[in-house]
Amino acid sequence: MDVVIAGGHGQIALRLSTLLAGQGHTVRSIVRNPDHCDDVAATGATPVVTDLESTTADALAGHLRGADAVVFAAGAGPGSTAERKETVDRDGATLLADAAAAAGVRRYVLISSTGVDAEPDPEAGEVWAAYIRAKKAAEEAIRADDRLTATILRPGRLTNDPGVGKVLLAPPPVDRDDVTRDDTAAVVAALLAADHTAGSTLELRGGDVEIAAAVAALR
Repeated sequence: MDVVIAGGHGQIALRLSTLLAGQGHTVRSIVRNPDHCDDVAATGATPVVTDLESTTADALAGHLRGADAVVFAAGAGPGSTAERKETVDRDGATLLADAAAAAGVRRYVLISSTGVDAEPDPEAGEVWAAYIRAKKAAEEAIRADDRLTATILRPGRLTNDPGVGKVLLAPPPVDRDDVTRDDTAAVVAALLAADHTAGSTLELRGGDVEIAAAVAALR
């Protein structure tokens, strides 16, 4: 399988690249900062330097040709503005969809966020509200795009604890809880080959079901 990851220097993306490359898959990872290329290459992926906030769908499609699937793992990150939540978390996801369609790639996995079905807590601030709304808008756009066979994954609060290989993976609603970045990456890797999850929106938490079994049970 040939996979392109947008947001390739994120912590989940780096773990995912390592997993996929270790399984013998071809991985291309899109990064904005050329300084991140060495980190990406160390995972076994090929870095592609492209800024999702300034490129076009046609230009991005050139980096996707020949791929079997794309993963949107990008995010504006901590400390960014409300505006960049829209230009990265929302617009970047739809740009990748347009580019994938132009390149003839249908399989799309969107890494979203838990909590997007509720109105943002006003006490959490404007930037958090913008983040939740951007993720929700991205989900709605990807879900409605009939050019794609898309799966939307909503991890819980992410931790850097070692992965355990067991999760709770189910359609919403699911109680809020934690999940490791390791296990999140492993679930994304499993979902890429699980075409039966196309059209699904899935919540992910730490749990007690082996990842392969949790994905298979979604049939």
